[in-house]
Amino acid sequence: MPFYQRLGDVPRKRHIVFRENGTLLTEEVMGLEGFTGNESILYHLQSPCRVMKLDGFQPIERTEWVPEQHAHRHFATFGVEPEGDEIGGRRLLMWNNDVEISLCRPATTMDYFFRNGEGDEVVFVHEGSGVLETIFGDVPYKEGDYIVIPRGTTYRFQPKGSQRHLVFESPGLIEIPRRYRNHYGQIMEGAPYYHRDIHPPTELHTVREQGEFPVKVRVRGGYQTYVVDYHPFDVVGWDGYLYPWTFSIHDFEPITGRIHQPPPSHQTFAGQNFVSFSGLNVSHITASSCVSCRPIAFSASPGCGPCGSPDGCSVIEPTSTPLREPKLPET
Repeated sequence: MPFYQRLGDVPRKRHIVFRENGTLLTEEVMGLEGFTGNESILYHLQSPCRVMKLDGFQPIERTEWVPEQHAHRHFATFGVEPEGDEIGGRRLLMWNNDVEISLCRPATTMDYFFRNGEGDEVVFVHEGSGVLETIFGDVPYKEGDYIVIPRGTTYRFQPKGSQRHLVFESPGLIEIPRRYRNHYGQIMEGAPYYHRDIHPPTELHTVREQGEFPVKVRVRGGYQTYVVDYHPFDVVGWDGYLYPWTFSIHDFEPITGRIHQPPPSHQTFAGQNFVSFSGLNVSHITASSCVSCRPIAFSASPGCGPCGSPDGCSVIEPTSTPLREPKLPET
């Protein structure tokens, strides 16, 4: 994110000795592009590299469904039954080398912590509310919010009520579109949203508890579970430009005109070879410039599906330029 945030206690300068009640704290520089991109500096009670034991690696296995003919498809997703938790319950709808799109309707709550070491995540909250607990602090969310989670963020969902999520994961950066920002990083007047619409972590809770805490990390095409002997949320302070945040679809103000505006006027995020769009009643994603099929809509409000489709359906539209085919899981 292009604006600076600070929570908790940090020293007067970077990379100097910093103690809390005589205890030397560990400084972590967390960034996305080495030392040239956005980064934040966090101060831990324990070294975040310390691991008590390893507790198994689970590879991600996908079985691709290859239809006999290329055609339009509807994914009737609204009636799926709850399954798993906010991570294990994600049901992959389609994927390619640039993005994975999943639906999640969790039946249980996470009893572990999670960190995606392979990509950024955007979780669209179709139903439900709660708090995303992170090393950066609490991120409250509600129905209609996008939750943007940078790679490397350790987090855990604390939901309130039933949940329904649409999840995008990408090995590339998921950012605010470049044309919305000036060369200083400030969102410009012509953009459909502003800094005031972006909600960073609200409160930092430093947990000093000792014990055994499982942390599931997505890495090397699977999930590695680590067990640490300190609570992962042991950060006493941080500052910088990298952190999770939320943005509500209801705060998106699309550019309008006398006639239908092209899809770029509704763009919300930019990813690696894909973009995400928003509207008042629908949220959808398209990657038509780089794939031969594009998901064009996912309803965000009951009864407001696109083109008369039922609530919660995705529409897959073939295009004329087959460059990178999205893969579909076998059902």
